[in-house]
Amino acid sequence: MNSITIIGGGLAGSEAAWQLAQQNIHVKLYEMRPLNPTGAHLTGDLAELVCSNSLGSNLPDRASGVLKNELRLLNSMLLECAEATALPAGAALAVDREAFAKLVTEKINAHPNIQVIREEVKDIPASPVIVASGPLTSDSLSKSIAALSGQEHLFFFDAIAPIVRAESINMEIAFRASRYDKGDQDEGDYINCPFTKEQYYDFVHALKDAERIELRSFEDAIRSGVKAGQFFEGCLPVEIIAERGEDSLAFGPMRPIGLKDPKTNRRPYAVAQLRQDNLAASLYNIVGFQTNLKFPEQRKVLRMIPGLENAEFERYGQMHRNTFIASPKLLRPTLQHITRDDLFFAGQITGVEGYMGNIATGLLAGINAARLLKEEPLLTLPADTMLGALCHYVTHADLKDFQPMKANFGILPELTLDKKLGKRERGQLYAQRAETSLKEYLSPVGAR
Repeated sequence: MNSITIIGGGLAGSEAAWQLAQQNIHVKLYEMRPLNPTGAHLTGDLAELVCSNSLGSNLPDRASGVLKNELRLLNSMLLECAEATALPAGAALAVDREAFAKLVTEKINAHPNIQVIREEVKDIPASPVIVASGPLTSDSLSKSIAALSGQEHLFFFDAIAPIVRAESINMEIAFRASRYDKGDQDEGDYINCPFTKEQYYDFVHALKDAERIELRSFEDAIRSGVKAGQFFEGCLPVEIIAERGEDSLAFGPMRPIGLKDPKTNRRPYAVAQLRQDNLAASLYNIVGFQTNLKFPEQRKVLRMIPGLENAEFERYGQMHRNTFIASPKLLRPTLQHITRDDLFFAGQITGVEGYMGNIATGLLAGINAARLLKEEPLLTLPADTMLGALCHYVTHADLKDFQPMKANFGILPELTLDKKLGKRERGQLYAQRAETSLKEYLSPVGAR
């Protein structure tokens, strides 16, 4: 039986392991947790979500929905697990993060072709391997990757949002609703904390003045060439957004569009939304409120949010260093390294951002590694599919402007249209084209 090593039991590594195992290939899946903890993970479970519990929009005419549809066509195991552990979240696919990770862990452990090994891998093996070690790759493995590639790593700082206990939310002020909810407000999937204009500006000023955690734990990264304050634009701390202009939050994560406070029958000036974080509905995360404020400052400032004046925090926001390789110089669209056919990279370390992007690249790396071992042609997915476009971006982007990229319509080839269309109509056409293209591409190959 053919065999392969996978380094990293996160989203990408778990999906890659499953795809290979389903092709009757023996997988050694190495995960260093819990023996070697990271700065962001809390458990030793595979596929643990460390930031939001949302996997993005489920709508078929949104970029994230297009990618999900492609993963359904490609039989993604992790997407099945996500749908099996889904929580109410409007049009988004949100999961009970603990139940999701446990389900993935159980399925991986139960597969006869997968051996899970709880050890740190410090060097890239000379045998077939998929590196899916994620943004918190250990120092030893990072040095091994750098030695192989001859390229310096790129770094950015990422932040995670706080989680509050549901019982501490003041529902006399907060209200349940989803954006543009046409039904009963009490049945909305989000808890909304409404701000008046005065409350909003007081909150913004407090955010800007609050003390932040110094980045001492990242000094080694900074000495390696990281510029202080180099944040990933798709996951900015709220205090950084606030510094960009007093109205930045009101037009960003605190935008009140599509919401009406049932107590005033008017749209709030701004709103902080809370999304259910576990199946018991006892925990809620503050949507879009990644932060690097000191913990006492978080408690003080976030309790200025109307309805959270007595909030009890299950987890404070925190910031960690994420690492990704110079994929445009190092990887092919098949996710193979340029110098080794049997070395694949997958997940966030490639520069793909977002849970679904991590799962998707893990899936493709697993499929291609299986095809390599079986001496079959590898897949380079069409650029008008969302997964194909993501892989094309991370392997062809201009390195000086290279930043982690989520699924979005901007990376797809433009549509040829005779007339100007609205956002939804364009999304539908992108989705139809992507699905047709993927089905036509896979049909002669017999991949799935």
